[in-house]
Amino acid sequence: MAIYKAPLRDIRFVLNEVLADCEPLPGDEEFTAETVDAVLEAAAQMAQEVLQPLNRPGDEEGSRLENGVVRTPKGWKEAYQAFCEGGWVGMPCAVEDGGQGMPRLLHNMAKEILCSANLAFGMFPGLSNGAYAAIRAHANDTLKRGYLPRLATGEWTGTMCLTEPQCGTDLGLIRTKAVPRGDGSYSITGTKIFISCGDHDFTDNIIHLVLAKLPDAPEGTRGISLFLVPKRLPTADGKPGVHNNVTTGALEHKMGIKASPTCVLNFDNSVGWLVGGKHKGMRCMFTMMNEARLSVGIQGLGLAEVAYQNARDYAKERTQGRSVTGTKDPAKSADPIIVHPDVRRNLLSIRSFTEGARALGAWVGRLLDESEKHPDAARREAADDLVQLLTPVVKAYFTDQGFNATVTAQQVYGGHGYIREHGVEQFVRDARIAQIYEGTNGIQALDLVGRKLPMHMGRLLRRFFHPVDLFIQQNGADPKLAEFVMPLAKAFARLQQATAQLAERGLKDPEEAVSGATDYLRLFGHVVMAYLWSRIVKLAQAKIAGGGDPDGFYASKVMTARFFMERTLPETDALFRTVLAGRRSLMEMPAEAF
Repeated sequence: MAIYKAPLRDIRFVLNEVLADCEPLPGDEEFTAETVDAVLEAAAQMAQEVLQPLNRPGDEEGSRLENGVVRTPKGWKEAYQAFCEGGWVGMPCAVEDGGQGMPRLLHNMAKEILCSANLAFGMFPGLSNGAYAAIRAHANDTLKRGYLPRLATGEWTGTMCLTEPQCGTDLGLIRTKAVPRGDGSYSITGTKIFISCGDHDFTDNIIHLVLAKLPDAPEGTRGISLFLVPKRLPTADGKPGVHNNVTTGALEHKMGIKASPTCVLNFDNSVGWLVGGKHKGMRCMFTMMNEARLSVGIQGLGLAEVAYQNARDYAKERTQGRSVTGTKDPAKSADPIIVHPDVRRNLLSIRSFTEGARALGAWVGRLLDESEKHPDAARREAADDLVQLLTPVVKAYFTDQGFNATVTAQQVYGGHGYIREHGVEQFVRDARIAQIYEGTNGIQALDLVGRKLPMHMGRLLRRFFHPVDLFIQQNGADPKLAEFVMPLAKAFARLQQATAQLAERGLKDPEEAVSGATDYLRLFGHVVMAYLWSRIVKLAQAKIAGGGDPDGFYASKVMTARFFMERTLPETDALFRTVLAGRRSLMEMPAEAF
């Protein structure tokens, strides 16, 4: 059976030391260090005592469709009620709506803990948070008053309904129709697929945000509008009333996250209300989608962390063979497998990702807070630029590396990782979806190269390049940091060269740019991680020099960073070459030759 313990020591390190120079923002005054610590302790308790024990049973039982009603696994409804009573659904929601008003930074930390403990459960509040954000940003006051408080408290849940049988990424092909009813509402008719948490028995109402087209809609994505469609129509006093002709046609049979019901939803003249302006649905939905993409990135981190913890403990306990340098535990017939270099390589590859990614996820959370709350408009703009730039990187890099981490943890177990007993195979299955939903990782790479790099004449990119260049200039001559800063400088130079080449070639032939997009995103992710690891090492070395490392925590940071610089960052050499390889080897083969 898998285990999990929230990595509170490392989370506190990121919050209190890596981000120590971040000044308090307006509205966050009550979130003192003591309050933040209490929130994290409570999140850990909820995750470890309530949610993690339900993870494997939920996977084995799964959600099921019975006579048109979706049933979640045993104990899950009660866990959701406890989750709501603790105020966890409303962590990022405004206080005036019944939420906690927590900083995004703190919410990201809590989300990691939740995803590690039980990813399938975390889908429910995650989708509600996304629906809340879209309604709050784009709906009229009537819809806000009627729905935001119930989403913030978890009384009702939310979904996002985009995909249809004939279209996924190309949403301009949707066929769901919205016809005016003459009273300000619309009749919504169509079928949506792959709707996470589209139906369940947690709450008595579910709020669907549905993309559809009006009768006069232009072709393509320019003709998409967004509608709020409740499962049950609220009565005058806000209670769930009559059924709104939203039915579950089927549940998908999935590789992972089996306790989270993924539904085929049928809308048959269902009543809905416009969110945002006519034909402005994509702009509105991107509020929800960008929120979701960052959350999915955190899912990759969360599963990598829990996979690491289990593989680490197994490696310390499992005895097999002897160390190549001689027996390490003569009292036993074999040494624990953690003595073997390849097992250590596996463990350190996961650890160097999780600890670096935790710092990056926290940084993006802080940038989100700054983009919304900083009193200086220029600072808000700069923070928002970085969030936009880093969103596809966090989504794709975290989930690619997170899936790799679960597979690597499985490898530590050998054959025992392939069977159900230890639980690590579930992490592999659960992690796989994160590379696919909310826009496949290939789409994230296209977003980074095709939209984010040229946006505002390269302004978003400069927001990242300038501080990295400054850090290298200020620390490159420090002999204690040389083994970290110099590899960063070389990788950063490759990223700059690759960026310039993609821009130049893309102007002549778009396929030249997009053919290297996935490798470019991974190159970018490695450089961001190297930058953060270099900053972490600088902090750790100062603490060690001051005698403040009695338990070796900071020394382990330096050693983990060294592994990343020597064993992971060199991949940037190969990635640089593949980015520059261009389109030829991908596109010269005719389709019929495949």
